[in-house]
Amino acid sequence: MDSILDEFRHRIHAATAGHSQLCIQGGGSKQWYGQEAQGEVLNTSAYRGIIAYEPTELVITARCGTPLAEIEAVLDQQNQMFAFEPPHFGAAATIGGVVAAGLSGPRRATAGAVRDFVLGATLMDGRGEVLSFGGQVMKNVAGYDVSRLLAGSMGCLGLLLDVSIKVLPKPFAETTLAFALSESDAIDRMNAWGGQALPISASSWQVGRLMLRLSGAEAAVRAARQKLGGEEVASADAYWTSVREQSHDFFAQDDEHGLWRLSLPSATSALRLTGKTMIEWGGAQRWLFSDERAQTVRDMVSQTGGHVTLFRGGDKASGVFTPLPAPLHKIHRNLKNSFDPAGIFNPGRMYPDL
Repeated sequence: MDSILDEFRHRIHAATAGHSQLCIQGGGSKQWYGQEAQGEVLNTSAYRGIIAYEPTELVITARCGTPLAEIEAVLDQQNQMFAFEPPHFGAAATIGGVVAAGLSGPRRATAGAVRDFVLGATLMDGRGEVLSFGGQVMKNVAGYDVSRLLAGSMGCLGLLLDVSIKVLPKPFAETTLAFALSESDAIDRMNAWGGQALPISASSWQVGRLMLRLSGAEAAVRAARQKLGGEEVASADAYWTSVREQSHDFFAQDDEHGLWRLSLPSATSALRLTGKTMIEWGGAQRWLFSDERAQTVRDMVSQTGGHVTLFRGGDKASGVFTPLPAPLHKIHRNLKNSFDPAGIFNPGRMYPDL
């Protein structure tokens, strides 16, 4: 592996000397996400392998190019999982891409996001230096928790070499219930249930049908099922996989409209936007295909205290991510300058000047 690190370092030094740019890429399964990629591809797929796995300690450490499917197969042998249910979006997905994209699946609302499970990371910065942050245990830190800061950074800060992630046991029991509800009633019901001691692990509403997944101890799941009612869904795993991987019919490619991801307070009423909607995470995440102007969507969501991402397709000229407030943008700019002073890593993938 040392020879691969030397090659990475050589590419970084050459890019800096030549005032060129590098596009960090693992399996390329999420290359469409964010602003258009720029620069010469720096592929990380050769830097792969599980470095350490301690099932009793609930932590796994792997190199950035390790396939996500390979890691999940190892975890499955010990009846463990990534609780944030990372989407693959393709068979070539790598663990480095999981952290860089910072995307989570249906369980995120109750289990936490990618960044909540990152314990430590090793990074090669824009000078070719190898830096280590965090470790393999949960602990408090002073200043920036850089290892978690890398989650969702889109590779803009540096080349992620390896990462340690907390894992959890799979639930003993799991079932999915279906309810016939309008959008407004579903939002009300999800928020009411969210405030109760119920083993809810996922929720999804689309076209008058609310799907609710219960996970946990057998007794807890059985009691919740009896309390909530609804229709028990057979073969529900396939449904939740289709939502996580966006292979569900709702996400079928819309040639005319882009797919918006709306993040907003869970109790927000149904928005007056044209188009089709899917709701997840107890109401806090909403997917939208719409012919509304980008600014109209952003303004309406902003009024609720939320933010918007142009997740797939559409006109990226208007910006993929919601612009940052000036103070927060300054922090991002300073971090970029510290880790990548020459600006060679994934330029513009998040914001034009980062």
